Amino acid sequence: MKTMLSFLLLISIPALITADFIITEAEQHQNDHENTIPHVLQLARRTLKKRSTEGHGNIPHRDLEIYGMKIESKVTSRFAHNVITSRVVNRANESKEAFFEIELPKTAFITNFSMTLDGVTYVGAVKEKEVAQRQYQQAVSRGQTAGLVKTSGRKMEKFKVSVNIGPTKKVTFELTYEELLKRNLGKYEMNIRVKPQQLIKNFQIDVHIFEPQGIAFLNVDAKFLTNNLTSIVKKTLTDTKGHVSFKPTLEQQRKCPDCHETILDGDFIVEYDVNRDLSAGSIQIVNGYFVHHFAPANLSRIPKNVIFVIDHSGSMSGLKMRQTNEALVKILDDMDTKDHFAIIIFDDTIETWRNTIFQATPENVVEAKQYAQSISARGGTNINDPMMEAIRLLDKGHREQHLPERSISMIILLTDGHPNSGESNPTKIQQNVKSAANGRYNVYSLGFGFDVNYNFLEKMSLENDGVARRIYEDSDAPLQLQGFYDEVANPLLLDIELQYPENAISELTQTNFKQYYDGSEIVVAGKISDNNLDFLTAEVLAQSVNANLTLQTKVKVSEAESVIQQQQYIFGDFTERLWAYLTIQQLLENRVSAGTDEKKTLTDQILELSLKYNFVTPLTSMVVTKPEQNNNDTFVADKPPKDGNVHPMVIWITTWQPPKSPTYTYVDSDPHFIISINDHSDAICFNIDGKPGAILNLVTDPQTGFVVNGELIGEKQIQNSMKINTYFGKFGILNNKMDLKVEVSTKMITVFHGEDKIIFPWSATASLTRESLSISIMKERNFTLTVDDVATFVIVLHRVWKNHPLHRDFLGFYTLDSHRLSNMTHGLLGQFFHEVSAEVYNIRPGLDEGKPDATMIVKGHKLRVTRGYQKDYRFDPKQGTNIPCWFVHYNGKGFIDGIPTDYFVSSLFDSLHA
Repeated sequence: MKTMLSFLLLISIPALITADFIITEAEQHQNDHENTIPHVLQLARRTLKKRSTEGHGNIPHRDLEIYGMKIESKVTSRFAHNVITSRVVNRANESKEAFFEIELPKTAFITNFSMTLDGVTYVGAVKEKEVAQRQYQQAVSRGQTAGLVKTSGRKMEKFKVSVNIGPTKKVTFELTYEELLKRNLGKYEMNIRVKPQQLIKNFQIDVHIFEPQGIAFLNVDAKFLTNNLTSIVKKTLTDTKGHVSFKPTLEQQRKCPDCHETILDGDFIVEYDVNRDLSAGSIQIVNGYFVHHFAPANLSRIPKNVIFVIDHSGSMSGLKMRQTNEALVKILDDMDTKDHFAIIIFDDTIETWRNTIFQATPENVVEAKQYAQSISARGGTNINDPMMEAIRLLDKGHREQHLPERSISMIILLTDGHPNSGESNPTKIQQNVKSAANGRYNVYSLGFGFDVNYNFLEKMSLENDGVARRIYEDSDAPLQLQGFYDEVANPLLLDIELQYPENAISELTQTNFKQYYDGSEIVVAGKISDNNLDFLTAEVLAQSVNANLTLQTKVKVSEAESVIQQQQYIFGDFTERLWAYLTIQQLLENRVSAGTDEKKTLTDQILELSLKYNFVTPLTSMVVTKPEQNNNDTFVADKPPKDGNVHPMVIWITTWQPPKSPTYTYVDSDPHFIISINDHSDAICFNIDGKPGAILNLVTDPQTGFVVNGELIGEKQIQNSMKINTYFGKFGILNNKMDLKVEVSTKMITVFHGEDKIIFPWSATASLTRESLSISIMKERNFTLTVDDVATFVIVLHRVWKNHPLHRDFLGFYTLDSHRLSNMTHGLLGQFFHEVSAEVYNIRPGLDEGKPDATMIVKGHKLRVTRGYQKDYRFDPKQGTNIPCWFVHYNGKGFIDGIPTDYFVSSLFDSLHA
């Protein structure tokens, strides 16, 4: 009997239904909180029924059991890459349904969703919404299993999966999302909401943080843990790295020794900040993209002038009005004596407390608090007139010089409804406010409840250098109001401008900011367009309370890249993805207030970036389609158009070792191998001649079971009189002890793990995590395989022009981490995984001018070597970097053990025999 799969995804918008996958509108929960920043995870189930008998590990036997859940976060320079994996098994003799919920922050972009059914993994592909819609409907019309991931909404988004699991079957879901952590009130916060509602045999939260500036503090708070159980949370902190691990055993999860209820019910919060001083900030660079973080410390605050515009119409009566009064009293109490303020209340009419702006002296604050406590609700909602009155008061205060010359003026509007009195056209109100404020005052709009016209408030705020926030109707509403005010309570800088070398930098994100508030952060990203740039200089111009401020920072490009590249656990080219993420967020914000023509241009830009970087944004959808029988083409995402350029014909292999054995190797082109020697101070290179179809063993470790082989391919046309140029077209990675095989070609990646066969196309960004195995794919760029902490391998894809008459696509291979491989490791690369020492002397003129010869003693042999250069493509995949090396002639004779044919094997997964 065929098992029907049901997939339910909720992300805040109406969606579609098929017989197999369902997407529907997210449930609005009024207790959601706008300021919950990164991850929120929930797991719900409807049909998990207890049986009277006990299962393994003294767990009540359930028809459906969640036997594994892992939340893994890798944060590099505030950019978070998050993978959530859930594994469920149906132990019943009939199909059962399970539910899986994840709440994501509105600022997060889903980058991958996959599901593993009957040993096959189906990976989602991001497409334009209209294209996704058509493919989705076509799949439905064919009766195919199909899924569609969509995003929308203005707050937390809910991802909900419902699965029908066949008898004795398993299903694995994996969701990946990325976001830039926003600094708020002096810290970055990751909030993971944990509600599994059952004991889970393998439950784990793992958070890795790398901050080059240095981590100032790292705190973990889990309210659901009692004092005697806080030791379950493992926290380690060094200068630049932090790690938080939470892996409770079954016994530690129990509420009491003899019960089966779990303590895992609440928020798991990770907080940290980085070291700061009064400087121009820090810059990180990877592969030509940079990110600049600016958040200076030790500055005096700038006075602010605040007009509170408070809705007290009839709909605010009762709890809303009492909570608003309570929050306003607390906010007034916290104002600095150098600040100025006014209070305007409105229903269908307006009333201004004492008709002017007052300095926040203790006496004025006491009277204002008494007034705030007396505000009651009545009447309609006239928003236009009180906003015009607020601008008039600020104009008058500045004109009559009652307000400090160097200060920040803002209007904070709180309303719960739609304009229905006076000027009731939202567009006209927006135009009036924008024209009257004329870029001089910030407008912050707080929408109370779900009935408010939030789109109207958001556009009005964005057009006036402010933001809009929802205030949710719950017991903590006063805290939400106070929390927002705290964010803007302490301005430190005005008119901030970040400048970079004019002719060396391109594709910059926003560089001008009207103000900087204490506890926040300014982030700018861009691309280094000058490949010869040695130093990147950033200059910050701003106004502080007493003076004009100029700060400057300067970094050496090669050194900055080296610092980041050697952090083995970072995720790919994070600066480029961060740049794309930040660019899309700012374009989306600009799109809200754009005119028709500009909106179309912004839409095209957002769509292009979303598709390129595999982000699920409001303009894209992720499609997951199970292919028809014997037809895998429907699974593969659309291929991107070719760029028409011929990329360098390069393959390379790099191994990075820990400090005790810092050797590296790589190979490119024909192929040329390069091995670092003498603690990275020099390098040796050599050629290996081979014919197309030959398979070379690169790594064999009989102790750990690892084997890596590469198959050579030749150019499209080979002339009899010319040497055959070869490079790698396929790699095989084998570990028999783990029952693991990975085959990577220029067309696809195939993973065999146990009885599972998983196929990934190069056209999708995807990731997959299992107990001891982690896989990630950067679309059309690279594939990373990590096995426990034993080894990490990266295979890089190099595309050439599709119709090139000579060249083919090819692959490169890295070993990022091999320090756990044994001393028995061999192979063309494996024999050099440990430090190589050599002595070079008698340097003399060679046959070619500029390429001297020398004598080298290495591995007990005396060799003639020639000085030359090879390309290192680790940091610049297109142009490469020239690396000087001593060339060993005759296929590395005397440097490699034996002769080249000793390393030929018969198949892609054959090990090197002793």
